[in-house]
Amino acid sequence: MGDGDPPPPPPAAPPTESSASTTVSAPPRLRFAPARGITVPRGFRAEIYARGLSRPTAMAYGPDGRLYVTEETGRVVSVRPRASRPRAFASGFPTPLGLAWSGRTLFVSAQGRVERMRLEGGRAVGRRTILSALPFGLHQQDNIVVDDDGRLFLGSGSTCNACAEQDLRSATILSLRPDGSDLQIEASGLRNPFGLALHPKSGRLYVSVNSRDDLPTASSPEPAEMLVRIERGADYGWPACWPSARRKRLVGDCRGVEEPVAYLEAHSSADGFAFSTGESFPEPYADGIFIALWGQYESERYGRRVDYVELTSNGSRGTVRRFADGFDHPLAVVVDPQGALLVADWGRGVIYRIQARSAP
Repeated sequence: MGDGDPPPPPPAAPPTESSASTTVSAPPRLRFAPARGITVPRGFRAEIYARGLSRPTAMAYGPDGRLYVTEETGRVVSVRPRASRPRAFASGFPTPLGLAWSGRTLFVSAQGRVERMRLEGGRAVGRRTILSALPFGLHQQDNIVVDDDGRLFLGSGSTCNACAEQDLRSATILSLRPDGSDLQIEASGLRNPFGLALHPKSGRLYVSVNSRDDLPTASSPEPAEMLVRIERGADYGWPACWPSARRKRLVGDCRGVEEPVAYLEAHSSADGFAFSTGESFPEPYADGIFIALWGQYESERYGRRVDYVELTSNGSRGTVRRFADGFDHPLAVVVDPQGALLVADWGRGVIYRIQARSAP
């Protein structure tokens, strides 16, 4: 994946095609089984939302109120609360790592491509590839989001660990129109920009980035993973500049490179994340970011948990604290219609639900 390289009825008036946001009605209040082994802060509870997935990689709610999930095995599935088996929606994607809805249109980012399809009668129709022949190698195309103007933003990982890329579209954030035209490079120098999310108030794009694998030391693992806020046209330094986990600053040839919003644990593989809006999470978790740290295959030392990044008032910097532990390989997160945090565990095929105890 990242650094480790590995229904309710539809709304009465669904969003139009041009709408980038999806209106989701809250499902009936359900009781979930407790998630044993998942450790959360005092005042929260961890539950089992659904089981039976195969290496889930990303999640998003559709216009029909269902939760849709990409699986590394090549499928998009829909998931009911408390389900033990997901329902197939579309298949045949080469390692899909991201999905995003715009009205009733679903966009899926996969290895070397972006595809789109429409939701009609509970089925995927009109599927077609809108962007293809993108470079991939050690990493590939990652999460995808749609802004309020309907423009798509896509993480495009590097083909190598640390090299001079031959294709300018590698190690970048790309943007394009919904029909695949007007492809642009929004930012560069991002080794593996896996997780993407738009701030719910400012609309600014934030990205989780997994750093180089060739700089560890026995006493102090390096480098840090990082969370950045995208400035259009900016270069974020890879491969010559990297974030030091020990020094909490950029190291190397970093002239003109902006400091990250947050320095995250080295080799933890910082991946999917979601914003807390303050509507259902108590202080100090009311205005920040929940981020999944996937970890590495070969080590129990790094990641395998969810951290919380508390943002400053202007959103330019963040303070990191542990939030939830006990996962195998958490990869994707989303906030559900009732305000709970859903965490998809790639390793176990389970979606966990974390909610404040005071919430319904």
